[in-house]
Amino acid sequence: MTRNPTLTLLAAAVFALAGCASTAPRTAPVAVAAAGVAADDNLNAVLWVQTAQEYRALTTQTWRAAEAQLDAALADPQWTALLPGEGAELQTPALKPAVIVDIDETMLDNSAYQARLVVDGASYGSASWASWVSERRATPVPGALAFAKAAADKGVTIVYISNRTHDMAADTIANLRAYGFPVEESNYYGLGVEVPGCTPHGSEKGCRRIAAASRYRVLLQVGDQITDMAQLTSNSPAERDALFNRYNAWFGQRWFVLPGPTYGGYEPAAFGNDWSQPADVRRARKQQALELAR
Repeated sequence: MTRNPTLTLLAAAVFALAGCASTAPRTAPVAVAAAGVAADDNLNAVLWVQTAQEYRALTTQTWRAAEAQLDAALADPQWTALLPGEGAELQTPALKPAVIVDIDETMLDNSAYQARLVVDGASYGSASWASWVSERRATPVPGALAFAKAAADKGVTIVYISNRTHDMAADTIANLRAYGFPVEESNYYGLGVEVPGCTPHGSEKGCRRIAAASRYRVLLQVGDQITDMAQLTSNSPAERDALFNRYNAWFGQRWFVLPGPTYGGYEPAAFGNDWSQPADVRRARKQQALELAR
């Protein structure tokens, strides 16, 4: 998952057109919304993540597939999951092996935060997100912990490149460690980390990938968004399609993508990445992006 205050961070916004009754998460029954309350765009997505066996099956099989690829990647001294301009030039067989992972919706499941927004009729906000992170209550994405432990047993370091801000490092690392994820402070690259000689493009992770590439040979990259693997400049549908098509062969070999329906760069791409538009305008443009086949 990519959390970004300027683009993909805001893609986490849940568009609620009217309020719902407030409730405690998970432990108390959720009050039924009053008659006439508009449907929330994110309700089914959050419900799917939290309750669907298919979601758990997809994440588990993705992580198992990534683990199965580790031995082949380790055996090939020229293998790297990085692109030119994003660290591939720095890769040498002498570097220690590593896997780059995103955190949110990749290693840690934040659906309880999303559920609160749905039930409370609220939208994503930096203050509510920071409060959630400080609670340290995100849980492992199914399959993620088993992969991380298996990688560590093979001598592969897990490098966490997240768009959680760097000042969230202590809470994030504590949350990961509470479940047994192998994580060191030196291998956490949050949003705002400065990389000498590299100017980041917004919240893109290219500079941080370069920093990791100077220390490790990156065998795989795993995330819930395409920008967890490679940099985009415009986040347009055409640019997203071009990246997918150009590196199609890398998916399932060097890049592994987990399902993340509750937010992502796909959403603002549908309305020109212009979050200043009113919610009803953004929603209308998302509807216009649908293919109706009629």
